[in-house]
This record gives sequence, structure tokens and C-alpha cells, in this order.
Amino acid sequence: MGLTVEAKLYIEARTAMRPSIGVVLGSGLGAFAEELEGRVEIPYSEIPGWPVSTAVGHAGKLVMGGLSGIGVAVMAGRAHLYEGNTPAQSVYGVRVLGALGVRSMVITNAAGGINLAYQRGGLVLISDHINLQGCNPLVGPNDDSLGPRFPDMSEAYSRALRETAKQVAAQLGIALSEGVYAALLGPSYETPAEIRYLRAIGADLVGMSTALEVIAANHMGIKSLGISCVTNMAAGVLPQKLRHEEVLQTGAEVAGTLVRFLKAVLPRLAQLNEAP
Repeated sequence: MGLTVEAKLYIEARTAMRPSIGVVLGSGLGAFAEELEGRVEIPYSEIPGWPVSTAVGHAGKLVMGGLSGIGVAVMAGRAHLYEGNTPAQSVYGVRVLGALGVRSMVITNAAGGINLAYQRGGLVLISDHINLQGCNPLVGPNDDSLGPRFPDMSEAYSRALRETAKQVAAQLGIALSEGVYAALLGPSYETPAEIRYLRAIGADLVGMSTALEVIAANHMGIKSLGISCVTNMAAGVLPQKLRHEEVLQTGAEVAGTLVRFLKAVLPRLAQLNEAP
């Protein structure tokens, strides 16, 4: 029995909740998990095969619960490559949520702003990504039961989900930009020269996560919506040093806005799941 199946059975034994929507919460963005009704919290350390989060600002637990009548699975924290995880470990949570029945995922992250139009604390819808992490979670023998050998990535971030997100943000009066996310390995922050390079190749945001998760989700036929919180401006944009404490502080400051947005958008995404 594969570890993903073991994890699925373990989680299903802990809760009767069957999620159709998954959410990944990035650094300092964990507040949303507290909003779920009848929630069950399971530390990653208790789930077979699930890598433990070591990054500061990541709670390291799976939270299952309800929101407006829909089942939601929230990953409060993720496994990064820079923690020493393999590509397969970094997407293990996405694989397990897919096995549990999740058909759409909202993947959030804390990101550095490259686009000079962005401001610290802004929310940005990810329209596409550039994977510069030097690896892909699909390398190796393909599991045909999960998806095809060569999955299409021309719409890695679902256009339908993005349009819905824009509509919801407009209704709530929340400013929501859109841009391209560059994923780097980390854990050191980028140099100013690297940021100039990323801007030249079309990146608006930079971070150390998300891309591999979205590849794995697309492989499984799970629609993805990516949201970055611009927790700091990237190296060289402002005359100051980069600190993880600023990332966590900004995440805490925008938590209320992100929670309000997620509570409004997730039921709409669930409706899209049910559409023929």
C-alpha cells in the first residue's frame, strides 16, 4: 500500500469531512484555518509519510472543516525544497488532498515584489509561473492512475478560477493585481542582480514554493488558483536588507483581508467544481 493511500485512510478515519476544496497557506498566512466550522486538526507528524514543516511561520498541520456547507482541507504550512525535502515530499500534501477528493486548490505564498507597481502587503493573483528550482516532481516513472506522462501546463493557473477570484475581489473592494511568479530554491534571498534578471525574463514576484505544487495538481487534474502576498519588495528595489521577520509581520497585517477573500471565494470555486 502506497504512503499516499495510507495517509488518505488515516485522515478519513479521523474525520467524516470529505473535502472538495484544498487550501495551502504560506508563511505567516495561517489565520484562515481558524475560520472552518467543526474543524479537525491533524499534525503532519501524525500522518503517514507527510513531511514535517520546519519553516518559521508554518504551523505544520492539516485542518479539515466546513465553510458555507462545503468541505475544505487546509494545509497550514508546507514542505519546501530548501528544508531538505525531495520534490516528491514537497508535493506529498497535494497528492494526498487529491486522493481525498479535492478538485480545486487555492495555493497561497509569501512573495517578494519584483514589479515596481506592487506594494508591500498587496495581494497578487498568479497568472503563470517560471520554475527555476531545478527540478520537477514528475521526474521518474509516471503513475498513470494520477495523470499523463506529459501534462499540459498552458493554463497551469485556471483561467476560470482566476476570473471568479477577480469578480469576488471587486465585490469586496479588495485590490487584486495579477502577475507571474518565479520559484527559486532558496533559502537565501535573491541578490539584486538576480532580481534584475528575473524582471528581465518576465517575473513580477519571487518566492521559494508553489511551482512544484501546481505542477503536481495539474498532473492530477486539480484546478489551481495561486495568490501571493507581497510581504516585502525584492532585493535592490528598496535600500534595505531583507528579513524573514518582515515577511511574517506583513503576513499578519494582511491576514484579515486574505481571510475575508478566501471565505467569499471558496464557495464560488466549489460551484465551479459542480459545473458540467
